[in-house]
Amino acid sequence: MDEHLHPSTLGEILDRTARLYRARFLVFLGIGSFPLLILLAYAGFIAVLATWAGTGGQRKPVPPSDLAIGFIILGGMGLIALIAFLAVSALAALAMNHAAARAFLGQSFTIRDSCTAAWRRGWRAIGLYAVQTVAIWVLPTGAWVVLTLISAGLGALIAGSGIGGAGLVVLIEFLVFAGLVVYGFWMALQLSLAFPALVVEQSGAWVALKRSFTLAKGTRGRILLLYLLCAALSWILSIAILFPVLIGMALIPGSNSPQHAQTAGVIMALVVYGSMFVVQAFTRPVYGIALMLFYYDQRIRLEGFDIEWMMLKAGLIVPTDAQTKAKPWAASVSSIEPAPPNT
Repeated sequence: MDEHLHPSTLGEILDRTARLYRARFLVFLGIGSFPLLILLAYAGFIAVLATWAGTGGQRKPVPPSDLAIGFIILGGMGLIALIAFLAVSALAALAMNHAAARAFLGQSFTIRDSCTAAWRRGWRAIGLYAVQTVAIWVLPTGAWVVLTLISAGLGALIAGSGIGGAGLVVLIEFLVFAGLVVYGFWMALQLSLAFPALVVEQSGAWVALKRSFTLAKGTRGRILLLYLLCAALSWILSIAILFPVLIGMALIPGSNSPQHAQTAGVIMALVVYGSMFVVQAFTRPVYGIALMLFYYDQRIRLEGFDIEWMMLKAGLIVPTDAQTKAKPWAASVSSIEPAPPNT
């Protein structure tokens, strides 16, 4: 770590994120690509299946039994891909935070080292990722589905009875939907520092969640700006990738003919999924590195981590087992070795 620790502004955090990412670009990119490989493989499987069904199915009608079996296989593969994606995403998030923590402290790391550290604490990572997924996505989505069903029932009753009030139902549904969106963003901000806490403090999933709630206070607005900037970056990269490809496909002779419509559709789907893969692979490390910097910044602001770190490097304090249990910072410095003084 070649910089003096101090409370950082959003601009300083973004600048240091870019520098750390650029310094170990291939390592961060490799870690961020692991979960997306599963989605890309499943998309390729669907494309091959669609191509086979389009070519062979035109010459010979597909029996209903074979069609049902195909849908069952497709659904089963989708379920397996979803479970694998969530599990690998959890391990990749832990590996990304491990790499980001070492980069922050000026220590060396590789993809293998980060993945090994994630594998050793895999169940905690999967548990934490599952809680985050349920809290941020599953609960609001489930509430929205229930709301939609209730609204449909109320709309049918109002239409059958001839009583006005359908507009009020739509307004209530819109307000509840807006509230669920706000809840999702709020919960995402509250849990944004859970993985950094899990990695640095070597704690359990539940303790990491509570630590995230504590450390996120006072910096949620800055983290929200980070999310918005990353979303804008993803949008710009998607356009930069898709636009030249679309122009190239339009210039190919005969690409718009009915004979090549299905092939062009499959290629377009693969291009879209491929561009999503590239964009997500590029932007995932930005989230991981920046959130780790936010974590340490909040530790500096709220807990004096910069002073404790200088005292540790000067040999004035030595973390013991008792300190490791009592103070989260001691866990961080005992699990991640200090960098040499002049690195």
